[in-house]
Amino acid sequence: MPRVTRGFKARRRRNKVLSMAKGFRGGKHRLYKSATEAVDRALSFAYRDRRTNKRNFRSLWIARITAAAKMNGTSYSRLIGGMKKADIELDRKVLSNLAIVDPSAFSALVKAAGVSS
Repeated sequence: MPRVTRGFKARRRRNKVLSMAKGFRGGKHRLYKSATEAVDRALSFAYRDRRTNKRNFRSLWIARITAAAKMNGTSYSRLIGGMKKADIELDRKVLSNLAIVDPSAFSALVKAAGVSS
């Protein structure tokens, strides 16, 4: 009696895992069991790091805004507080980009927030 190999659905599932493991080193892209473990691990890291990425970018934007605020004679917290009071709704990504691309506009924004010295 021949052994049962489970048919094309199982092969399709195995090939999907192996194609996701393309570029992995050693047997991890060749052997199904190793590939499954490596792909599961990679997917969990990808899920985690999509969230970590958001945190990293926000802290980068805050660092850039802080530096630009210091150049305009105020602190980051005073700037954000002043903007909230002045009802200026710009997110940190836009603020940091403005600080890099157009420092004079950023200075005008600091004055509009009413926190420049």
